[in-house]
Amino acid sequence: MKCGNTACRREDLLLYAVTDRSWLNGQTLYEQVESALKGGVTFVQLREKDLDEEAFLAEAKEIRKLCAEYHVPFVINDNVEIAAAVNADGVHVGQSDMEALDVRKKLGPDKIIGVSAQTVEQALKAQEHGADYLGVGAVFPTGSKADAVEVSHDTVRAICEAVDIPVIAIGGITKENVTELAGTGICGIAVISAIFAQGDIESAARELKARTEEIL
Repeated sequence: MKCGNTACRREDLLLYAVTDRSWLNGQTLYEQVESALKGGVTFVQLREKDLDEEAFLAEAKEIRKLCAEYHVPFVINDNVEIAAAVNADGVHVGQSDMEALDVRKKLGPDKIIGVSAQTVEQALKAQEHGADYLGVGAVFPTGSKADAVEVSHDTVRAICEAVDIPVIAIGGITKENVTELAGTGICGIAVISAIFAQGDIESAARELKARTEEIL
């Protein structure tokens, strides 16, 4: 099983970090992302809900350059225009955002497109419309997304069996519960607080990566 896009490799999706400025604690987001990269994060998604476009654009340029130095794919959450403007590796969209087909038209054939899915039907549609990977969840209760819908591990397994593109689990995953995802068919996990809310981001990423490798 591989990504539909040559720019997206299955192994790159092992430990997928989604940024959140809720826990900066005097640091910059750039510094926190660099700590996560040093800890072994394999994929970075820049997620900003409240920054104005100018600040978002400037931040995206900086973090894209940082991820390139570590040879780690960098995508933007939702904002296709910012992704195009900074030449990000791709974009991740939810069910209520732009359709994968339309994203592909805007970004071209070489960019990575990730799509959130909660059902087999949504997963198959995303694959048909050109998604390179799926983010499925929330697989555990989560406080990071107010409107998150819980997805059973049986549904995660069914989605993995139904599609040919890689599937990552997201939502409420911690170093304590990640082992419960063994055998579901996922190729990696996406986390926010399990890395960025920790006192030592680099160590948290390293430990989470090791535990994820064990279950896969």
